[in-house]
Amino acid sequence: MKTAVIGGTGLIGSQVVKNLTAAGHEAVPHSQSTGVDVISGQGLDEAVAGADVVVNLTNSPTFDEASPAFFRTSMDNLLAAARKGGVGHVVILSIVGTDRVPELDYYRAKALQENLLAAGSIPYSIVRATQFMEFMDAVLSWTADGDTVRLPATPIQPIASKDVAAAVAEVSTGAPLNGIRNIAGPEIFTLDELGRLTLSHKGDHRTVVTDPSAGMFAAVKGDVLTDRNAHLAATRYADWLS
Repeated sequence: MKTAVIGGTGLIGSQVVKNLTAAGHEAVPHSQSTGVDVISGQGLDEAVAGADVVVNLTNSPTFDEASPAFFRTSMDNLLAAARKGGVGHVVILSIVGTDRVPELDYYRAKALQENLLAAGSIPYSIVRATQFMEFMDAVLSWTADGDTVRLPATPIQPIASKDVAAAVAEVSTGAPLNGIRNIAGPEIFTLDELGRLTLSHKGDHRTVVTDPSAGMFAAVKGDVLTDRNAHLAATRYADWLS
């Protein structure tokens, strides 16, 4: 099976390419560094030509109000190229709960991306993942101030990027779902609790203060970013930290 992995040099994409190649498939990574631009459309026709499957892992450069325009343009261009190339299956990576947090521009943008894919004529699969363990350092940096980090008590269910990549690779080699598969880590934490665990492991003596108004995840109400019924990955957060 030949798979074109758009965004194939990033955190998830590079691992998806590695997994598919190890399984005996032909997986070709594409990105701006290889001359493929999903916004201008440059190189897209050539990238997907002859591919059985296209996995789209490109991401908006910002999380703000500009992100919906990125996903609309990139998906319009990608789907047009895939139709022209006779691609039989398009896979995207999205976020658990993305359609339940309309307060966040980025989550609305990802919901738009899902809807554009589902409304098209090409068989598709959507893999929704919970928050990546690898993103915790960035989350901590958003609201750090001197010796204090402020975080809300938002429930999250962190998943390791290697487990996300394995799930995306598995879905891309199967029959199109024409729907959504949720994947998540095996444990649920509140974000402030996760912050304390992370800092403690690193020997970082900053104090985490629970603040319901702090950072992007303050807009999230309830446990919409978790899914106890998702396909659960094996990697626990403490093991990933180690």
